[in-house]
This record gives sequence, structure tokens and C-alpha cells, in this order.
Amino acid sequence: MEHPENDEKYIGLTVNSGVTQPPSVNPYLQKRPRRKPLPAASELVDGILKGDVTMLSRAVTLVESLSPDHQTVAQEVIEKCLPFSGNSRRVGITGVPGAGKSTSIDVFGLHVLKDGGKLAVLAIDPSSERTKGSILGDKTRMEKLAIHPSAFIRPSPSAGSLGGVARKTRETIVLCEAAGYNNIFVETVGVGQSETAVHSMVDFFLLIQLAGTGDELQGIKRGIMEMADGIVINKADGDNIGPAQLAQAQFRSALHLFPPTASGWSPEVLTYSGYYELGIAEVWDMIDRYFDFVKANGYFDIKRREQARYWMYESIDEHLRANFYNNPAVASLLRENEAEVLANRRSSFIAARDVLDYYFNHTFNSLTK
Repeated sequence: MEHPENDEKYIGLTVNSGVTQPPSVNPYLQKRPRRKPLPAASELVDGILKGDVTMLSRAVTLVESLSPDHQTVAQEVIEKCLPFSGNSRRVGITGVPGAGKSTSIDVFGLHVLKDGGKLAVLAIDPSSERTKGSILGDKTRMEKLAIHPSAFIRPSPSAGSLGGVARKTRETIVLCEAAGYNNIFVETVGVGQSETAVHSMVDFFLLIQLAGTGDELQGIKRGIMEMADGIVINKADGDNIGPAQLAQAQFRSALHLFPPTASGWSPEVLTYSGYYELGIAEVWDMIDRYFDFVKANGYFDIKRREQARYWMYESIDEHLRANFYNNPAVASLLRENEAEVLANRRSSFIAARDVLDYYFNHTFNSLTK
């Protein structure tokens, strides 16, 4: 295309050629380094038993992976680490969002580490139902513990499956214990359903409550209160000391309505302030008394055995579900029956029965051949 400035009558006009467009790819961009090959199970186990945090982290990543190859290696690592596990105190910590769980874990952890030893914090982080992503930001609220050389903090996404992440958390506990961590904190999502799963993998279950939020009215209801071995009222400082003490009295009264615990332990209710680090020693003294009590009467070992049995059946349930839904023939039949149900030509119950009958018949036939 001719430009008017190129006409002879503009002979004195100088037109620059312009700027060359830069390349779309950064010329200084280096090739991404290739990821290190997956370590062998024996190498991971050796590193874990030596307390190598890098090897422990890689092993936990394999445990959380959905890849069948990764799961095979992870299960071999867990099997070899199992004889070196079981030597820690497992404490589950739960509470409503905003109760101060992460801040409390920060100060509780520092208090525990004063006497030596090592601490692993396993935090279950809720995942978005829309994007399936998680912030995994619990570490940012544990500022002091995050930089402590004897602490290991590992947040894990719930990924919409609290049962699945709970199983992975229990396997992670085995790895952490084999790595020499003699104190394990498990922080729940704090939405209600995760408490049961976490309760089935810890020795002491701590419930964090707040005063003046209406939570004390829930004290007369069964559920989370029955699982708690200790209840602590957080943010008992300043003008909130009075309401915290009132909530403490209400929770103590509510606990009298429940039947005796299987362990014989009477849950205690204490007040403290995680932010100002008030009453931390008293809370941990309560936990120490609990462990002394259940180890003296033998309940500690009984509960560990019951938990092992519980997770055996949970693993069976999970593998059955995976085998069912990963079956190509079942997947095809599910789509057909789903279309029938959506078109209102078949009831949900009959469709479910037909799919299950097909699965059981073919599974049984394949086992008897």
C-alpha cells in the first residue's frame, strides 16, 4: 500500500522503518529441567528412616497421587515403614472455621518441642467444589512452627473426598512416625464430616470452641461432643474472659448428660488464648494426663487395634468402589441406565439394582473360572 509520505513532494521527509516485532517466545527462556526419576521404594524407605525430609515429602506425594504406578510404590514404602511406626502421640484438632485451629497448633507445637522430639502437622485443607483446587495455606498461619527445624507441616487437599484424604492422612502418619516424628497433629477441615474419620486415626481428640457465637448451645447435642477427649475455649483474653468462662461452665454441664466414655476418661473443659499464648501449658498438661490414664488402664492399645481394624474395612470399601466404577462394562451400563432414569422410564432403585446385579454376576463368574 502506497503511503502519502512517500510522494516526491515530501522529499525532505524522512520516514523511519519502525520497530521490529520481538519474537513471541522469550529467547532467554531455558529448557525446563527434566524431573528427577522416581526413587525406588528401598531408597525412599532408607531416606525416611534416616529422617530425610525430602524423601519423606516425596513419599507423601506418592501416597496422595492417583497414578497406579505411584500407588504401587507408595504401598511398598508404607509396608516397609510399618514396623517402625506406632511410636508417636497422635492428637486430632478440630473446631469451627475461625476458631483458631492453625494459630493454636502453632503455639501448641512450640510448647511440645520445648522438651525435644519432633512434630509433624498434617492439615486437611478443604477443596473447592467448583474448581477442585485448594489454597493449602495453613502453613502461613503457623509462622513460628513453619521455620522450626524439628517440625514438618504437610497440608493435603480434601479434593471432595474426605474418606479418601483421611486414608492418605493415616498412611502419612505411618511414614512420619518411621521418620522419627514422635508427635503428630492432625487438623481437620472443620466442616462436620471429617471429624469422624480423623477421630478414627488419633489417640486424643481436641475440640476448639469459641464463646459468644452460639456454639455453647450445641453442647447439649450428641455428635462431635461425644468424640471429644478435651474441649478448650479459645480467645479467652481481654473482655472475652467472662464469656469464655461462662461457655466453659455450660460445656461442663453438657458433658454430664453424656454416658461414660469407653476409655473411662472424663473430658475436661479449659479456656486459653492462642494469640496471646495464655493457658497453653494447662491444655497440654490435660493431654499428658489423658495419655498417662489410657496407657495405665490399657485403653491406649485397645483403641489402636480398633482403629487398625476400622481402616482395614475402610480400605476394602474404597477398593470395591474403585473396582466398580473403573469397570468399563459397568461404566457403559451406568450411562445407559442413567439416561433411562433421567427420561423417567425407569426408577433409580431398579436401575441401581440392574447395574449391581450385572457387576456381581460377572465378578463372581470371573472368580469361579
